[in-house]
Order: sequence, then C-alpha cells, then structure tokens
Amino acid sequence: MRKNIKTTEAIFPMPVLMIATYNEDGSVDVMNAAWGTMLERDYVVLNLTETHKTVKNIKERKAFTVSIADSKHVTEADYFGIVSGNDTPNKFEKTNLTCEKSTNVDAPIINEFPICMECEFVEYQNGKYGCGVIGKIVNVTADEKVMNGNNVDIDLVDAISFDPYTHGYYKVNQRVGNAFKDGMQLK
Repeated sequence: MRKNIKTTEAIFPMPVLMIATYNEDGSVDVMNAAWGTMLERDYVVLNLTETHKTVKNIKERKAFTVSIADSKHVTEADYFGIVSGNDTPNKFEKTNLTCEKSTNVDAPIINEFPICMECEFVEYQNGKYGCGVIGKIVNVTADEKVMNGNNVDIDLVDAISFDPYTHGYYKVNQRVGNAFKDGMQLK
C-alpha cells in the first residue's frame, strides 16, 4: 500500500553542487545548490533565483564553476547553503578552503572539492517555468586522488547527495550496475 506524503521536492538523490564566482571586489563567493543538473551534454542548468549574490556575480562576470561536494567537506558545503553572500561577504574565508583562478573562465576553482566544471554563462531564464542559470561547460577537472587511470572513480570521489525528505546528506558510492548494458538482458 502507498501513502501520500507532504512534499513536492521528491526527486532523490539531489546533487550537492558548489557554485563558485568572484564578487565585484575579487573575493570568492560560493553557494550550495541542490537544484541543478545537465541540460545537454556540455551544458548545466541551475535553478537559482536572482536574489542570490552568486547569480548577480554570474551575470556580471559571465562565468562560474560547479564543483561536486564530497563527504570530507559536508560541513563547509552545508555552510555555503545556509549563509548568504549578500549578508556575509567573507563566508569563503571562514571555511579555510583554498582556491585557484580558472585559466578558462573568470571564476575560482575550489581545490578541496574533487570535481569541478568550469562554465561560461549562457543565459538566465526567469519566467514562471524558467530554468535559472544556464552555463556551457568549457573544461572539467578532477583531483588526481579520485582518478583510476584516466577515469574518475566515483567511489573515490565520495560525493554527497541531498535528501529532501529528511534534509540529510548521504554518500553516493558503490557501483551496482552497468548503464546501457544490464538492461540488454531483457531485450
């Protein structure tokens, strides 16, 4: 038997994405965004409102980075989600994380997060069903510690996801199947 539950944010898992930009003074701004995904092969979409400092920075700088949060940095990732850059301009410094400037876009790469997508700003959609920020991925980097040869090893990434049912963070790991192959058994 099924039971009705009182939530509409029902997709699980939701990624925990760290969106990083530069403020107008060159300092680093980072926010936590669970509502983001791939739009096409090399485009991301982030459902963010224009009230976010990060969105203002993206529009101004025409660039941003998207990092995958990991379990080692869940405290910092959560902090970036509960503290606004509009109210706390130095929130990145309080985390003791480090960054370097992307050589591809005008945005910072946070060194401690295992995977980073460097994005050029494409457009902002703000209609009733607008997507928010759309960006073109121009480069992706991964920390060598999460690589197995030339491939990213998701178990080593130790990515986290957001659970909208209980507001928890969970590890994403342990391969359970092979995409585009296991289903062939039923063909």
